[in-house]
Amino acid sequence: MVKHQPLQVYEKQVFVSFVTGIYGCRWKRYQRSQDDSSGWECAWFLVLCSSFLLLLFWAYFWLVAQNDFNDFNWLVYNRSGEWRDETIPIITCTTVGFSYITFLLILALFHVSLGQQLNLYWVHKIGVLATLLTTISGVVSVDDIWRDEWDILLVSLQSTAPFLHIGALATVTAMSWLVAGYVVRKERSNIQMMVLLIYIVILVAVCLAPLTFTCPCIMDRHSLKQRPDIVGRRGAPMLAPENTMVSFNRALQHGASSLEADVTISVDGVPFLMRDHTLRRTTDVRKVFPARQYEDASFFNWTEIRSLNAGQWFLETDPYWTVKTLTGKERSRIGNQTVCSLVEMLRLASRANSSALLNIRKPPPEHPRYRSWFMDTLWAVQKAGISQKRVRTVTWTPDTDRGRVRGLKQTASEKLSVEEIRQRGITSLTLHYSKASHKDIQEYLANNVSVTVYPVNEPWLYSILWCSGVPSVSSDAPQVLRKVPYPIWLMSRNAYNFIWITSDLVSLAIVIGIFCFQNYHMIRWRISGMQNYNPEQIMLSAVTRRSSREVNIMKEKLIFSELNNGLSSTDELSLYPDNGYARYSHGGLSR
Repeated sequence: MVKHQPLQVYEKQVFVSFVTGIYGCRWKRYQRSQDDSSGWECAWFLVLCSSFLLLLFWAYFWLVAQNDFNDFNWLVYNRSGEWRDETIPIITCTTVGFSYITFLLILALFHVSLGQQLNLYWVHKIGVLATLLTTISGVVSVDDIWRDEWDILLVSLQSTAPFLHIGALATVTAMSWLVAGYVVRKERSNIQMMVLLIYIVILVAVCLAPLTFTCPCIMDRHSLKQRPDIVGRRGAPMLAPENTMVSFNRALQHGASSLEADVTISVDGVPFLMRDHTLRRTTDVRKVFPARQYEDASFFNWTEIRSLNAGQWFLETDPYWTVKTLTGKERSRIGNQTVCSLVEMLRLASRANSSALLNIRKPPPEHPRYRSWFMDTLWAVQKAGISQKRVRTVTWTPDTDRGRVRGLKQTASEKLSVEEIRQRGITSLTLHYSKASHKDIQEYLANNVSVTVYPVNEPWLYSILWCSGVPSVSSDAPQVLRKVPYPIWLMSRNAYNFIWITSDLVSLAIVIGIFCFQNYHMIRWRISGMQNYNPEQIMLSAVTRRSSREVNIMKEKLIFSELNNGLSSTDELSLYPDNGYARYSHGGLSR
């Protein structure tokens, strides 16, 4: 006859201690519990899952938004007046937050799998809440200053949807182990049935998701059209200062077939290249003309503009983190760049036998050249000696002014119907990638309307547009697109359907197998006629003449549950080592 103290000798559980210690700061065994988690802790688990899903969405958004990082920084500059790469702190915080939340979620799932009670440590609760609130504020801020960028999510799905489907299918399949364990191993309840129903709906939705996909690159290889031409948008601004001669030269060196530039008319009628309304960002106007640094660039005369340095800012701010790749000679050349005139750029295009796309900004009404800006542009084209057929203009003006640019090809920057294009005498369109759907592109091409899509800086977007049949794209990174000799992925419809259906069938088979495996003990005991059972009794009866950690745990639960039901502290317990079962002297428990 012995007391119950020998049952207090436990085996070490290093992994369980690690999981519960980091997640809930419960390093000791007596601190842990296998009871059901409280409603409060379940609520925190839901907050953790919500934070993970939101951060997953946020991380994916910034991953595909790399195509437009320069435009984001430019928008921030227009609001703050200072040029900084704002994407670096955002990406850093997103990476840290996503890693932290993912790690906690993995620990929480281990808790569920091991049957441990969820008890999130208060420090982690603060961290999860802070991460969630920071992410929400980031989403709200982007929606405020960069709302149009949300469109890139739908565009990116044309490339990533098949791969996201496989990832989602694998995740849902893996989650079936936890769902089956939760539903099968306990008494039936409404919550369990609801969890099972939700899981089945999610599984079916994921399996059928490909029915909603529209992927241009799911096509016959023989239908693939020729590689889209690359237009150097402001040259090659990632390698040299935008709208400068060295930038245009670098674009041509990296395979650009055309050059795109932003044109502004000076106060004395000289067209020059400048994207911003002021000269603060891309010149040293603060040093040369400090009192006029906020003045509109078009109110400077050409002599004043030509006196400014237009390359030193690139070396100092390093907007694309590419300065370190430049040689000393290249840095010296960039540092001596001046503002480029339209005539210089067109002469370079003529020598290279390339074309030009001009985004002309009409001067303000009080400007001396407000009535003659179109004549100034024509004068520059004629002086450069380039054929007018190789020059396209995008004029941000009403149609009444569009006809004044005689002899130049007219390009619209808005999405128009084929009838409107014909009525206005437009020969081509320059559209943002979010406005150029696959269907619209096919319709334009069928009616001999050329389409140029901008900005295209990432290979995945270039591949989508290639499969869509776009003739040309405007890019800040011709050096990147030059390395894309073929779409990133291209697959026939039959091959994709085979992969899709096979993946779904394999997933369903695994899920059914997991539920059957988890349900094994349940089925066996129902066949034997046991409608009411105790999980501890099942575990004890399943083991004969064999001691293990699980058996000892079940013994404890049975003994202490009986003690809690009325045994006094003086009741004696006995352990029969021959068969491994416990008994107490008053007959409350016998085996």
